[in-house]
Amino acid sequence: MPPLPHLTPKTLSMTGRLKTEPEDFVVEEIPAYLPSGEGEHLFLWVQKRDISAEFLTGHLARSLEIRRDDIGVAGLKDRRAVTRQWVSVPASCESRVETVNTPAIQVLEAKRHGNKLKTGHLKGNRFEIVVRDGNEQDLISARQIAEILTQQGVPNYYGDQRFGGDGNTLELGLSLLRGESTPRDIAPQRRKFLLRLALSAVQSHLFNLVLAERLKQGQLHQVQAGDIMQVTASGGAFIAEDIPVEQSRFDARETVVTGPLFGPKMKSPLGRPQELEQQVLAESGLNGDHFLAFSKLTPGARRPLLLWPEGLTVSPHPQGLQFTFTLPSGCYATVVLDEFLKSPQGN
Repeated sequence: MPPLPHLTPKTLSMTGRLKTEPEDFVVEEIPAYLPSGEGEHLFLWVQKRDISAEFLTGHLARSLEIRRDDIGVAGLKDRRAVTRQWVSVPASCESRVETVNTPAIQVLEAKRHGNKLKTGHLKGNRFEIVVRDGNEQDLISARQIAEILTQQGVPNYYGDQRFGGDGNTLELGLSLLRGESTPRDIAPQRRKFLLRLALSAVQSHLFNLVLAERLKQGQLHQVQAGDIMQVTASGGAFIAEDIPVEQSRFDARETVVTGPLFGPKMKSPLGRPQELEQQVLAESGLNGDHFLAFSKLTPGARRPLLLWPEGLTVSPHPQGLQFTFTLPSGCYATVVLDEFLKSPQGN
């Protein structure tokens, strides 16, 4: 995968190590709603330590003697972390909840609800992250970076974990879309999970490329004619026409410029933004027709190019520095931290 540019200057960075221990990366889900106490589904407030999302759902299915399809989650959580999130299972499992608990997985609360939990049913995630083993200058640098990000936002990249180890999930998705492989090439027990993940990885990768190009061209904060804008409060999308007016609304954070999650139902921009998106797609050996074969899994959507972390703070910690902030659902804390640590692939 190509290097992704940073928004903050390369010369402004800090040292230290991320995710040395799972406890250095604590994630707590902020639900869109709480379980009502009644209904045919059972919501479990689950804490896991150093456990992948796929392993968690497999463990729940085995322990509760249900199918993976019976399990609902609002979002996938990091493996190398301590995470807390809601998971829904059939209420018939209520008597077997204790069988879920292990040293690495605990059910902290169980409550009934009328609906199954579905992807995206969350407001966001709250993070407490420790970066260890830095130097004396790090706190000064980190607070300078935090000030820039608070004012200008963070490039809303998808994190590396989206693409699998060594990018193998992304490569599978590209192979599927190009017709070089089929879903039958995926092991049956992992097919449904991995098929969706691999195709989504391609959409995420192409989004990152468009975002990176806008940033390199100095156009990340400039509204262009034909851009698809998103209203911050409602999520409504529209095409930018009156640029002075739309730039003013963007500057006031009433709206944000979006990038592509390619698919047959995606709303396409016009003019130069459309040319850029089509160029990125073509250079990846794809076109819009490639997504038709998997239209149910890749319908297409738009995603904001920028995010603003809520309550971003940097403070001293006995092991280094502690970062606290809240992100909307679907956004990556590792992307925020990369603006501070400046991973080698960035520039």
